[in-house]
Amino acid sequence: MSDTLDPDAVYDAHPSMFRNHPFGFILSVLLIAAFGLGIIILLWWYLQTRATRLRLSGRDIHLERGLLNKEHIDLDISQVRTVRVKQSLINRMLSTGKIEVFTTGDNPEFTVTGMPDPNFVRDFIRTRMRADPDQGG
Repeated sequence: MSDTLDPDAVYDAHPSMFRNHPFGFILSVLLIAAFGLGIIILLWWYLQTRATRLRLSGRDIHLERGLLNKEHIDLDISQVRTVRVKQSLINRMLSTGKIEVFTTGDNPEFTVTGMPDPNFVRDFIRTRMRADPDQGG
């Protein structure tokens, strides 16, 4: 997986490790002394966060998941009906959260957790939706 971020993207991020679960991160660091268990946990966690990438550029939303097997979801912002952001108090203090994007129906098109600055994503999509003359708003 390429670590280079898209220069044309308005938002290009992987889920956060520390900001998403600060207490789990601290616990993992403390567990390093316990037979290296913390290193294994942190390595697994790091690979999980690097396996997910969300990009917003122009009128497109692109979600990429997976390290060896890849899943790509591409949406045009005009297809989006609703963007839901869920944040706990700790998530709000550390500016991270869960993003759910809905197109049609009651189930989200995709859900991604631990993303930095989720309100920026919601506001960006909402602004683009309103600017689209086909959306009627």
